[in-house]
Amino acid sequence: MVSLINILSMQQLAKGTYFGSHYQTSVLDGLIITDTQYTHKHVDWHRHQNPYFTYLLQGKLYEANKKQEYYLSSGALLFHNWQDNHYNTKPDEYTRGFHVELSANWFKKHGFLQDSLEGSHLVENPKVKSLMNLVFMESKISDTHSQLSIDGLMLTVFNQLILDSTKIKNKQINWIEKLVEVVTDTRGNYSLTSLSDLLGVHPVHLSREFHHYFGITFGQYIRYVRVNKAFNLILNSTMSMTDVCYECGFYDQSHFIRDFKRIYKKTPGEVLVSHRHSCEGRNSFVNTII
Repeated sequence: MVSLINILSMQQLAKGTYFGSHYQTSVLDGLIITDTQYTHKHVDWHRHQNPYFTYLLQGKLYEANKKQEYYLSSGALLFHNWQDNHYNTKPDEYTRGFHVELSANWFKKHGFLQDSLEGSHLVENPKVKSLMNLVFMESKISDTHSQLSIDGLMLTVFNQLILDSTKIKNKQINWIEKLVEVVTDTRGNYSLTSLSDLLGVHPVHLSREFHHYFGITFGQYIRYVRVNKAFNLILNSTMSMTDVCYECGFYDQSHFIRDFKRIYKKTPGEVLVSHRHSCEGRNSFVNTII
């Protein structure tokens, strides 16, 4: 167990500071967004000045705090409040993360309490992940409208996270975690009947409680999971679009493109081209934190 003395002596990093090499740093009004290659195999206990999100784009990362530990892989989204002390280790492989850091002024300006979400949270809601993907895309555009777009997306993110947190506290459904684990396999074919048999829950009850819990239908949830996985595979740029399509459980390319564009307003090919363009300057890092 970590003693109070050790906690008080832990390093607090300045705003916008992460252990790695930054491909891009965007400083907006109340927000700092970084795209970072993690370069340290181990980072000792520390905390950050502001609340922030870590969205793992590539590689793997282990993170632990006083209460929980997380084994993060590509596509994982983690929220930290400012007081959350933690440490990290990573395997000997390329690891890249996207951070959105929010100042106290940003929360005050938009009518949120900075401590609305305490500690750290592994975000599983695929709709929230899709919003963070849109933030990532908008940060690469980086024009005069980006602040407005990103503010709007982040407000929606926090509204949903606070709503999810309230539901978890008020009504814990014991089969939700198992259901989320099952549908993470995007290549599976699911129906209410097959899932109700697996979970031991009546189909009508499953459908009603699922919509109440997540705010979307089961079909919409599956669609978000699949397009989010496709988005992440595109960022990794190691598979053809055909392979991405079938890896994510789509019937064909037209089905894949239609669902992807419905959520991200761009085709998978357009996102790939945009991502390659944003990566052209990777060898020129903004700064390195040692």
